[in-house]
This record gives sequence, C-alpha cells and structure tokens, in this order.
Amino acid sequence: MAQASADELLRDGAARHARGDIAMAERLYRRVLKLRPEDANALNLLGVAARQRGDLPAALAYSAQALARQPQSPVFLANRGGTLAEAGRLEEAAAALRAALALRPGDPVALRNLGQVLCALGDAAAAIAPLRRATELAPGTPEPWIALAHALREAGQDGAAAAARRALAIPDLDPALAGQARFLLAALGAEAVPDRAPAAYVRDLFDLYAPRFDQDLEGRLGYRTPGLLAALVVRAGFAKGRVLDLGCGTGLSGIPLKPMAARLEGLDLSPRMLAEAAKRGLYDALHEADLLAFLPTRRAGFDLVAAADVLNYLGDLGPALGGIAAALHPGGLAAFSIERGEDKPYALGTGLRYRHEAGHVEALAAAAGLALVAREETVLREEKGVPVAGVLFVFRRS
Repeated sequence: MAQASADELLRDGAARHARGDIAMAERLYRRVLKLRPEDANALNLLGVAARQRGDLPAALAYSAQALARQPQSPVFLANRGGTLAEAGRLEEAAAALRAALALRPGDPVALRNLGQVLCALGDAAAAIAPLRRATELAPGTPEPWIALAHALREAGQDGAAAAARRALAIPDLDPALAGQARFLLAALGAEAVPDRAPAAYVRDLFDLYAPRFDQDLEGRLGYRTPGLLAALVVRAGFAKGRVLDLGCGTGLSGIPLKPMAARLEGLDLSPRMLAEAAKRGLYDALHEADLLAFLPTRRAGFDLVAAADVLNYLGDLGPALGGIAAALHPGGLAAFSIERGEDKPYALGTGLRYRHEAGHVEALAAAAGLALVAREETVLREEKGVPVAGVLFVFRRS
C-alpha cells in the first residue's frame, strides 16, 4: 500500500511540476521521501525544482543524493551536470555530462549543456560537435542553434550567422531568444547594430557567470577597473556621500567604493549576481532592475553614481547619461568606464560588448548636464590574452 501511495504521489508531483506548480510538487516529493527515504527519483526531482527556484546549494545536494543511489542513471547524471554548470563547477559539469552521454548519446539537452560548458571553459572548437548533434536531434528547438552560433563565432569558424538565422526561423520563437539571435547577427555584421544589448541576454549571461565571476575577472582576466575608477574619484575630491554602484555584479566594485559611502546601494539586472553581492555585507540596499528604468525613480538621490564595466552593454549612451545625471544631487559625481572605440560613436565588438569613441561620450555627457572633471586612459582587463583598452571618466552634475 505504501509503495502504491508513494508512486501515486510521485506521479502527481511530476504532473504539477510540469504545469509549473513547483511549490506543490516539492511538497509531494517530500511526502514520497517520508514513505521511501531512498527514492532516487524524488531526490532528483527535488534537485530540478531547487535549481528552477535558483537555490543552487539545495539543487547540488539533492542531485548528489540521487546519483549516489543510482550512479548509472543518465537522467541523474545529466541533471547533475547542468546543476554543476550553473554553480560554476565547469570541469565537474563536463565530466558528469560526458558520463550521461556515454549512457544516452541522443540526449539533446545534455549535448547542448556540454557544448555550453566547453565554451565557458574556453574550448569553443570542442563545443561545436556536441552542439551540432543537438541541433540534429532537436532541429525545432532554438537554444541549440543559438549556442552553436556562439560557439562557431568564438571559434572563428564559418556558419555562425546561418545557425542564428535557423533559430530565428523557428515558429513562435520566444522574443528573448529572438533578441539574442539578432544581437549575435549584429555582432557578426549581418544585421544593424541595436542601441543596446537585450536586457534578457545580459541578465541570463551574468546569472550563469555569477558563481565564477570573481575568480575569472581577478585571476584569468586581470580585472582592475573598480579600483582604478575609485582612485580617480578620490583624486577628483570626493570624500563621502550617498553612493550608487551601478551594475554592481557580485560586489567587486563595491569594495573600493565602500570607504567613501555614507550609504552604499547596488543595482544589477542579475538576481544571482545580487545574491553574491549580498554575501559581502557591503551594501545598505540592493536593487534588481534595468538601469534605464531605475535611475529616473531616484532623482537627486545620490552624491556619486559609479559604473565599472557596465555601459559597454549599451550602445547609445544618451539615455543612460541622462538618467545618471537625474539621479545625482547637484554637484554630485558620475564615474564610469568605457571600452575605447575609434571612428564611430559606438560599435559592437567581437566580445558582444560595445566600444565607444571618447569624444562622443563627452559630448553626450555635456548634453545631459555633466561637466568633465577627469579622464584617464587605461587597460581594463585582458581578453584572450589581449589588453582591453578603456577610458575612465569622472563628470560633475552642474
């Protein structure tokens, strides 16, 4: 009787899960475990639900428990691999996904996840084969085509634009995925450059990057922008006041800003980045929002608005600079970095970030009521071993 009851609960939970009722599904899975504490399916599904809720520690714990009970389950291995990837444990993720595919080679989701993990590890060329296979197995699914387009672009191989167009040709394509495909085409020179990166693309990019963001930037990429920008603000005469860390990410940029903040607030699109920032204990408030929507709500609210490596996800900086000026108290400072461009007001670079011509930025700032205080050319970080040239600015609201 208990066996039949547990099976029924598991089926009911899975059905509710499929309909999007995650909270009720989790309650049913836990009831299964009360009847059958070793039920690997319930543990695996609890891991899937926790991952959907953004609770990666719980998702990792449940997926490990499920796999310990059935170590040769390709479903459990694939779920474990996807969870490890989201947690930034990329080498372990690749191993789990390869093990899953050895048992079930026709799993298009595991193939796509493996390709994306290999891209994140810097081996885009190796990612192409599993991603091509994923598109063959699921030709009507857009995500493998977009992932293949990214891998081909990063590997410098032909076919990236064709893969992105295949995604765009899929009926009823989600607008966020369509925006990402078109943005990629723009970076390839196959469509007009939009005035900003799609917000959903930026949010998803940094959600996935959050667990390994600090390690990558400070280690592999030699990231220096927050400290350099804060030092320029100090030299401009700023002592202490209300500070907004625009695009705060994991809070790396908040560390050099904290000593000059009577109150420090952070803003970011990515909830997982904000969760990492909260762990630092630096911020008096954290906000999840698009900067163009948030800034007009805080008129004259800050004495300093700082944006380290944030405006390179916007092409036309006019609206952002207007919003920053409006959010500053008269006499307040705006401090930000740009990736240095040439010839055009802005261009979309190969790294899917915008580069800006410094003189044009100064003209936009002046139009927004911001007077130049300091400008400094520098190296922001490295990209594929090549220094990324940038410009640091400090402006004062007149």
